[in-house]
Amino acid sequence: QVFPLPEGVQPIGKDVLPPPKYKMTWVEDGEDNIKEIVEEMKTEKPGDYSQSSPFHSPVISCARQTPAEHFQDVRLVRLDISNSGMRYKPGDVALIQPSNLHHHVDQFFSLFPALDPERKFYLSPTSANIPLPPTSIIPQPCSIRHAVTHYFDIQSIPKRYFFELLSHFTSDELEKEKFVEFNTAEGQQDLYEYCNRPRRHILEVLYDFRHTTPNIPTEYLWDLIPQIKPRSFSIASSPSYHGDVLELLVAVVRYRSSLKTPREGLCSNWLSGLAQGDKIPLWIRPGAFKFPPATVPVVLVGPGTGVAPFRSFVSDELARSRKSLLFFGCRNRDADFFFGDEWGLHEDVEVVTAFSRDQEDKVYVQHKMAEKQEMICKYILDMGGWFFIAGNSKNMPSQVREALVSALATKLGEMAEQFVEKMEAQNRYQTETWA
Repeated sequence: QVFPLPEGVQPIGKDVLPPPKYKMTWVEDGEDNIKEIVEEMKTEKPGDYSQSSPFHSPVISCARQTPAEHFQDVRLVRLDISNSGMRYKPGDVALIQPSNLHHHVDQFFSLFPALDPERKFYLSPTSANIPLPPTSIIPQPCSIRHAVTHYFDIQSIPKRYFFELLSHFTSDELEKEKFVEFNTAEGQQDLYEYCNRPRRHILEVLYDFRHTTPNIPTEYLWDLIPQIKPRSFSIASSPSYHGDVLELLVAVVRYRSSLKTPREGLCSNWLSGLAQGDKIPLWIRPGAFKFPPATVPVVLVGPGTGVAPFRSFVSDELARSRKSLLFFGCRNRDADFFFGDEWGLHEDVEVVTAFSRDQEDKVYVQHKMAEKQEMICKYILDMGGWFFIAGNSKNMPSQVREALVSALATKLGEMAEQFVEKMEAQNRYQTETWA
């Protein structure tokens, strides 16, 4: 459908600078407005835990689960949720509101030498249609340092509009030429090669264009830099087994791109740096998994940190009398066999392991499924079981699905694919995957 503009109305040109979405009133300049803004904030009513009203959970521990020489740093984050009234069940996810790393915050202020980090302001929208950020993230008043630490996602990859806005603030002709080019159809490949392919983030872009960066008006930072989004983690604990301790299994994201500095996942690296007693803003929401009634058996496939929701499930009191078949995969038994000392405590859970690097030929969960086809058929066909997959979304889910179809084909022949499709339609086949 085409919705033309009303007669006489023209699109706003890219050469026109739009007004900022927020107005910043500095505390020393706007004492007359303080009372009005504070009174307006008092009308907010906290409800259930959410981004606008999170529970600040103290960290009990954040112990590394893999050896120091292992390729991946994985942490078991244990949080105290006593006195929170927080309720959850297996399959639910915890949402965490992270903050920027200290060295990134310091780097930001080095790019804006005229900006006083401790200066406080009140934030107000320039339009009635623009909501204010949650006061849990941007209190009123708020310091610049607090906003940069807790609100601005300076590690995010800038979008095309970022460069369109920058073009209004530069006095450097070469930098302006590049901003304009990034906003043309012909310049999209160059923009991809500069930002998206190497995962170059906003902080690095501001450094690259440092003739422009000091000219950015402070109020336009809210238009240039997006808000830090909460991150979701499958809960690895069970309220009936772990009580007031909520546990998360977190892989710390660090990797190399073509850039000199390694890429760092914001939330996982922030979590890994927390100490006992530090507080984490969090709330709980239902996850993708809906587990069956207590008597229905299940087949669970959870390589790596994908095992987290299944550890919650089998630890729950409802799962103790249920037949469960768990396929777990990792690199080495001695390095990343998560919760390996616990599985034997659950007599109704049979664990089939695939340690991909403990022998010359790599062995993954789908290979182990091929060895256990008869058992899979017993669980799914004879016992009416459900099938669950959790983990990385790259290749594993499709390969596991193919392994399931192959296993069922030993009994159903060509009807195996249709049977799995029927399982999906009936919610007997569920996945929870992430990039």
